[in-house]
Amino acid sequence: MDILTLTLIQTQMAWENPQANRQHFKQKIDAIGEDTDLILLPEMFSTGFSMNAQKLAEPTEGPTLHWMQEQARSANAALSGSIIITENGKYYNRLFFVFPDGSYKTYDKRHLFSFAHEEKSYDQGEKKLVINYKGWKICPLICYDLRFPVWARNKEDYDLLFYVANWPDLRVSSWDILLKARSVENICFTAGLNRVGHDENNNNYNGHSAVYDPLGNLLTTANYEKECTQTLELDKHQLRSIRKKFPFLDDRDTFEIT
Repeated sequence: MDILTLTLIQTQMAWENPQANRQHFKQKIDAIGEDTDLILLPEMFSTGFSMNAQKLAEPTEGPTLHWMQEQARSANAALSGSIIITENGKYYNRLFFVFPDGSYKTYDKRHLFSFAHEEKSYDQGEKKLVINYKGWKICPLICYDLRFPVWARNKEDYDLLFYVANWPDLRVSSWDILLKARSVENICFTAGLNRVGHDENNNNYNGHSAVYDPLGNLLTTANYEKECTQTLELDKHQLRSIRKKFPFLDDRDTFEIT
């Protein structure tokens, strides 16, 4: 299909309270009010960006994944966001991409935010993920990954790159610049879903969730510093036309990350 409908839910979250956050996001999903193909939730959407992994971690097949499966089936849409997971005695900031039928793919955050000592609580992911969904190739990444263009480099000819995040307002200008840069250098649609509000680590968040086309033009129109939900259509015909007119990916470097 040429059109992919994308919904971004930019909202505040309850600190370290998975049950409250699941209920909150259920209300947001129920209120979308139109058909959509893919719904994005923030990084660590069930807890906020907490380093309290031992207390908050769930097994992979835990209550939040089951909740995501229920919501995906109910909305008849894919649902994606990251949560805190424990597996084999380790802890991960793990993104789930849950399909409408309840099946799912996972991606573990590659770049851990050392500024907040994330690497002391979580283990690093090793594998990039590219998903095939409704004829689109989609690459999901998490927050701090945005600062590392080599990891995001479009070697797989993906169509949509997206980031789910808890990105504080003090550095939001970097968020704006880097999201746009990722769209231009990878010649793809690029989405970033951030939160708003305040957390118990004294961080403030002012959103700036955005979607850019493959030329770096901003597609989202909502007041992006407040709580909002926005749904928009991405057109693969536009993507193909841009890549045909500007075949810059043909000149990309080849490399392997070790």
